[in-house]
Amino acid sequence: MHLAGNVQHFFGAILGGTGYVRDRAAEFSRRDVPRAEIAAQLDAGIAAVERGLSRVADNSLAADYPEKIAGHTVSTGEWLVHLVAHLGYHLGQIDYHRRLVTGRGETVGTMAIPELRTARRPSDTP
Repeated sequence: MHLAGNVQHFFGAILGGTGYVRDRAAEFSRRDVPRAEIAAQLDAGIAAVERGLSRVADNSLAADYPEKIAGHTVSTGEWLVHLVAHLGYHLGQIDYHRRLVTGRGETVGTMAIPELRTARRPSDTP
């Protein structure tokens, strides 16, 4: 719930203008959240990232992020890097916990290299 709320706020509400109102305390305090609700929140988070990023032009990455972060002004590009690192950190925690609980060590395949926008094989270049 924390990851879904985080991206819905910073990508969706702030960059995408979705109107999402974050309840950060509930992200950590809620218990026994139904799996279907968690999945719906994660889907909403994905949509928020897509909407927010679609509104960020390359030339605006050096501009100030529209909201102060812990009382600081930071550039949009640096804040996006921070958000990706934060997401990756928590996803790693979740995956490690999954491996401990299930005993299954295989990767979850979060993003394959060919999915990256600039990915190409040497044979693809002229």
